[in-house]
Amino acid sequence: MNVFRKALTALLAASLLVAPAGFAGGNNDGDRDGKIERVLLISVDGLHALDLSNYVSAHPNSTLAFLSGHGVTYTNNSTSSPSDSFPGLASLVTGGSPTTTGFWYDVTYNRALSPPAQSTPLPITGGLNLCPSVIGTPVAMDESIDFDLTALDGGGGINSNFLPRDPSTCKPIFPHQYLRVNTIFEVVRANGGRTAWVDKHPSYEWTNGPSGKGVQDFYGPEINSIPVPLPQFAGCNPVPFPDPGFDDGWTTDLNNIKCYDSLHVAAILNQIDGFTHDGAKKVGIPTLFGMNFQAVSVGEKLAGNGYSDVLGTPSEGLAGELDFVDQSLGQIVSELKKTGHYDSTLIIISAKHGQSPIDVQKLTPIGGGQPATLIGASEAFDISDDGSLIWLTSPSLTSSVVSLLSNPQSQQTLGIQEIFAGQSLENKFNSPLNDPRTPDIILKVNTGVIFTGGSKIAEHGGLNEDDIHTALLVSFPGFSPQTVKTPTSNQQVAPTILKFLGIDPNELQAVKKEQIKVLPFLFQNDDN
Repeated sequence: MNVFRKALTALLAASLLVAPAGFAGGNNDGDRDGKIERVLLISVDGLHALDLSNYVSAHPNSTLAFLSGHGVTYTNNSTSSPSDSFPGLASLVTGGSPTTTGFWYDVTYNRALSPPAQSTPLPITGGLNLCPSVIGTPVAMDESIDFDLTALDGGGGINSNFLPRDPSTCKPIFPHQYLRVNTIFEVVRANGGRTAWVDKHPSYEWTNGPSGKGVQDFYGPEINSIPVPLPQFAGCNPVPFPDPGFDDGWTTDLNNIKCYDSLHVAAILNQIDGFTHDGAKKVGIPTLFGMNFQAVSVGEKLAGNGYSDVLGTPSEGLAGELDFVDQSLGQIVSELKKTGHYDSTLIIISAKHGQSPIDVQKLTPIGGGQPATLIGASEAFDISDDGSLIWLTSPSLTSSVVSLLSNPQSQQTLGIQEIFAGQSLENKFNSPLNDPRTPDIILKVNTGVIFTGGSKIAEHGGLNEDDIHTALLVSFPGFSPQTVKTPTSNQQVAPTILKFLGIDPNELQAVKKEQIKVLPFLFQNDDN
């Protein structure tokens, strides 16, 4: 009898490993079951796995709880390292890490390109005479490349004079051209699907992929523009202007950012109704579409908000931002139901990045232009939020700069937890000797360190737990609720989306190159 019980237990355990998570009929070997016709991908920027679990537990009647009740929740999921929006979204929509995408941050340095034709609002030297005579330049792909970053439409989009240039032709390189691999949007469109994406800068046109044609309906209102009245949304007319001392547009006020995010939600609702994002043209609902929310990220950053304790209990302000996101998701689900599309739409709730620290007691602001001030003339460029990517004027200086950074006084000044350079960096990333985009040095700092002289209480972009441990929920009406603690990555989202749509995940170049697998517990056969 004991032998029989052991055999039965082993058989049941084995069946659990191969059975789809409540997915009637399954998607065996990636074949569609005739139900999932489209995918809606949503990034709630800043949303930790802990935030999702806490919110669902505290709000059993919420939209997130409803979606979780029909979904697989991955509680041990990670985003990219570094955890900035560019590499974070790139991992979601290409399946690649910075080693294959070439995306490290929205502002970086490239040793092989020439400066822009014109100086941008950032301290980036530009001029027609600098190409091709100057090789090596900061590469900006944020609001600073807009024609007018103070305008909601960016003044008409991207000003090519603010873009880095190919020294062989002196032609500007657009964000989509800077991405090294294709995106799910390109693959879905190539397979006959319609695509759309909504994000926070015009520069997110890079989701088009290298072809420049992946996203048929792109909308990127400038988040750093000056807030203006939005009478179409309750409470957003007029919108109070931010403190003149700030230059971060909609992100300096809890209400402002909700108004801004409402633009994104309205675009998605129009797309669900079969129109373009602005409601101007009837085109049919997309096969693959999505957006990002900024409200939670802002609620985590602004002074007086964030978290109330080490267990991730949100402050009143952050709680309001989470409620707003949940209510907005409710609008989206309701519209899908109203139009008859809910039962055929896979919804993925994710996060490009987390935010650090959750424990506000660990907050350690470091200003004074660090780490550049400490390194001095050897540094060509750094981008430092709650970690630091450092490019040197020459890779040959790496050893001496590491020696400087590793002495006890420097480590205390910069709050350094770990230094990646030389072989320790190359074990994780491409060698800076062979890849002109890879930093020479990466600093992982102590949890709570933020390189700022301002009042922010949290940041992202680093390599700490609070930066990279992000939420991930895959929801579909045919799923039974399941919690998966197996370690997963945002890189697995892209191949999973394609497999659900009946497309070979290996059509994604990064997936093939890095051998990224689909998310576990969704298919009978988890091999790509």
